[in-house]
Amino acid sequence: MKHRFIVTLCLLLVGLSSYAYRFRAFIPKENPTGTGVIVCPGGSYFWLDKQGEGDEVAQWLCDNGITAFVVEYSHGGWASFTFHVYLKKRRFPEGFNDLCRALDEVRSHAAEYGVRTDRIGCMGFSAGGHLVMHAAEQLAGTSQAPYFVAPMYPVVSMTHPATHKRSRRGLLGGSPTGEMMDSLSVERHVPANCPPVFLMNCDDDPVVDPRNAILLDSALTSQHIPHQYEHYRTGGHGFGVSEKKTTKEAIGWKEQFLKWLQNLVNNQL
Repeated sequence: MKHRFIVTLCLLLVGLSSYAYRFRAFIPKENPTGTGVIVCPGGSYFWLDKQGEGDEVAQWLCDNGITAFVVEYSHGGWASFTFHVYLKKRRFPEGFNDLCRALDEVRSHAAEYGVRTDRIGCMGFSAGGHLVMHAAEQLAGTSQAPYFVAPMYPVVSMTHPATHKRSRRGLLGGSPTGEMMDSLSVERHVPANCPPVFLMNCDDDPVVDPRNAILLDSALTSQHIPHQYEHYRTGGHGFGVSEKKTTKEAIGWKEQFLKWLQNLVNNQL
């Protein structure tokens, strides 16, 4: 009876904490560039850093004339993380579907948001980086494909020894099949027509093994995908756009990204 009560309580907590799709826009008041970026916060597919890797990032983009959209996508919730012994449900493909929904929503209201339908990219942090890269691979060559993706200190592999196991559990549950893990190891499925990629991570990342980004860089290089890899010696993890949470070296990614994006736009014109 006690065990049943605990399981019921866990399920109730997960239901309350796990998921409610939300989408909010940050629209520049001056000098809009016509570019839009959908921001996917990280959180191991269990929670979302809505502030540091969501709103703060979107506001920084907005301050630079880029219309930004923060997406709160499907995730397990803190209760699912705490009681994962009892809860084995996988979250895939709900988060991917949410990102597709956001892409459709931005394109459908592009005029209202002041963005071009052919200039809507995605930026994701940690697990959010895995999500946007997976979307780039799955949507490549379709009308839904993002203009570019920017995985930042991303989770990449679900099979390599460098796998971030908490994110894998948050995405795929406690007992994923080998086939499922392989299908979501984004370094293994980069298509020849993948959108351009801006990739960033730090060697001293204490959360996601730096080899994740290295695996992705190698895959992108092998497929001759236009990309820029910003690889810093120091900086850690989870800093978003905050200078206080990282090193002077790593926060340089912001300037590098804006330059890279401007070059991408110039080449499109």
